[in-house]
Amino acid sequence: MTKTIHRSAPARRAWALWAVLCAAVASGAQAQGAGTVYVSSEKDNAIYVFNAQGDRQGQIDVCKRPRDMAFSPDHKQIMVVCGDSNALGLVDVATGRLAGSVPLGDSPEMFALSPDGKLAYVSIEDENVLAAYDLATKKLAFEVQTGGEPEGVLVTPDGKTAYVTSEVANLVHEIDLTTHKVVKNIKVGKRPRRFVLAAGGAELWVTNELDASVSVVDTKTRSLKQTIQFEVKGMRTSDITPVGMTISPDGRSVWVGLGKANHVAEVDAATHAVKRLVLVGKRAWGLRLHPDGKTLYVANGLSDDLTLIDTASGKAIKTVPAGRVPHTVLVK
Repeated sequence: MTKTIHRSAPARRAWALWAVLCAAVASGAQAQGAGTVYVSSEKDNAIYVFNAQGDRQGQIDVCKRPRDMAFSPDHKQIMVVCGDSNALGLVDVATGRLAGSVPLGDSPEMFALSPDGKLAYVSIEDENVLAAYDLATKKLAFEVQTGGEPEGVLVTPDGKTAYVTSEVANLVHEIDLTTHKVVKNIKVGKRPRRFVLAAGGAELWVTNELDASVSVVDTKTRSLKQTIQFEVKGMRTSDITPVGMTISPDGRSVWVGLGKANHVAEVDAATHAVKRLVLVGKRAWGLRLHPDGKTLYVANGLSDDLTLIDTASGKAIKTVPAGRVPHTVLVK
């Protein structure tokens, strides 16, 4: 027998309000946890797929030694540089399969897309060039000579300029993508690796792997503005090897992976002060933030895992296996 519970009008209104609030909280929690995380694994020739909470959802087999990755402008494709296949793999996001590839030069490293997604600018380490590939024809469009062992590539939002690091020359090359020429060589620290643009494009940040530092370049004067030095208690300077960086969606913080120091650093983008350090896995390398800025994902290349960090508290939430030698993280 079912018992009927009779409530007064005020009680019914209160109950209805409570139900609405609970639904709103549940909806907000679900939205906060939405997203898909992709991690390239150099030794497994695969991209591992996780949900935003770090639960593995699947695996995409790709070309050999997958490293740097980027979404196409419409987010329908993941492009991945495969260093041992000398190719740019083209992954269909909907099917989760490798759908094709673009032939590249010997030992491709990193890349960036033109704003319209038609060209891929790839650093070709063994040939010491920045090579531009037409993704429609899958042909080489042009090359620009660089210093030894080019790696990091950043293309400005207007598509007119590319910045490329030379690990051997300790330079950042500023390249005019219209004339296909180097217009400025900017001296930075030892073994420069990766970039972010900060301060609304007024600053170019460059990690220096063998200097335990980040060089801040003024993009207007094309000169070194400041050097941010990192220290980790109990670590030698030689063990602090910054490589990967990412900037928060609000532009207020830059997160830097400190490599063999097994930490990431949060740096205030305005003051350039190191705000805090967070312990992660071994050789913290690739970094990416969730679009809401609340979770930082860190690929740890020597402990073969992925650390999730709550950016509000500055604490690691958990660490999950991510294949052998995880390299780059993408978040959708």
